[in-house]
Amino acid sequence: MSDQFWLTEEQVERLRPHFPKVRGKPRSDDRMVLSGIIHVKRNGLHWRDVPAAYGPHKTLYNRFVRWSRLGVLAWMFRDLARPGAEGDTLMIDGTHLKAHRTAASLSKGGRARVRSAARRVG
Repeated sequence: MSDQFWLTEEQVERLRPHFPKVRGKPRSDDRMVLSGIIHVKRNGLHWRDVPAAYGPHKTLYNRFVRWSRLGVLAWMFRDLARPGAEGDTLMIDGTHLKAHRTAASLSKGGRARVRSAARRVG
């Protein structure tokens, strides 16, 4: 359990104004689902590999996709990045990103074949 990430109740209360209104059937616990989403993204996991303590992986995935499309997550980050009452600034760092090994290729099809300059001269 020590490897799991959990938002505190105070953190969830700060984010609660950004959650969409509940319509119809009550949704899963926001703290559990949002903590699970952060755990998956923070550790670079596949959704199906999330610990069971966060609930069903399909719920986490669906909520992440829905909230991303609605802009809920962007609103949360914008609010968190705003300077605090004392003028403090919170920095969000995204330098730890995984990229596929082909992400650094020069073109979509990979390296283009170029004839040797020696062949062109002779």
